[in-house]
Parts: sequence; structure tokens; C-alpha cells
Amino acid sequence: MFGDISKAEKIYVACGYTDMRKSIDGLAAIVQQNFQLNPFQNSLFLFCGRQRNRMKALCWEGDGFVLLYKRLENGSFQWPMNAEAVRSITYQEFRWLLEGLSIDQPKAVKKLHITACL
Repeated sequence: MFGDISKAEKIYVACGYTDMRKSIDGLAAIVQQNFQLNPFQNSLFLFCGRQRNRMKALCWEGDGFVLLYKRLENGSFQWPMNAEAVRSITYQEFRWLLEGLSIDQPKAVKKLHITACL
């Protein structure tokens, strides 16, 4: 389905600023060259401009790329600006980001990943 991002297995955020003049080919090149990830995998890649009021999302649908663009009329995204080049986030963190919240919610209950029983 055209632009159905709910089918993405992973969501990646490009930390810091991205040139919003880049289109599909430019963003796919960033994913491949800068992040060493495959832009053709079943993932959603998120990019944000310097003013933090514009976001682009790139995803592969099996027969072509979909490029989604969102511009906020009021407010800004709480985009991660740390030194990491790319960061994997959950769907909940993605929702927080779209709602103008930070993806690092200090009071949120975090899921534990237990590898062995005690």
C-alpha cells in the first residue's frame, strides 16, 4: 500500500541535521554510505532539517521508494542531536517524536531484554 509505514520492521533516525533539499536518491545514499545500512530493507528512515520543523521519511515498498514529508506550522520536532550518526527507535518513540516530545522520556517504563533466567 502506498506509504504504509506501519509495515516497517525497524525505524531509524538520522541524528543531527539533514539537507532537506535531498530527494529519494540523496537520502538513500546517506543511508547506504554514511550509516552502512541497506535502504532496500523493510525499514523507515527519518531525517530532519536544521530548523527542526520539517521531517522526511524514506521507506522501500518492494517495487519503489516512498518519500513522506511533514512540515510543522507551529513548533518543532525534539530531534536527537547527539554524536550518534543513526539511531534505532521503537514505534512508541516514533509517536513521541511526531507529537513533539523527546524520544528519551526519562519517566517512561523501559522494556527489559532478558537473555537468561536466574
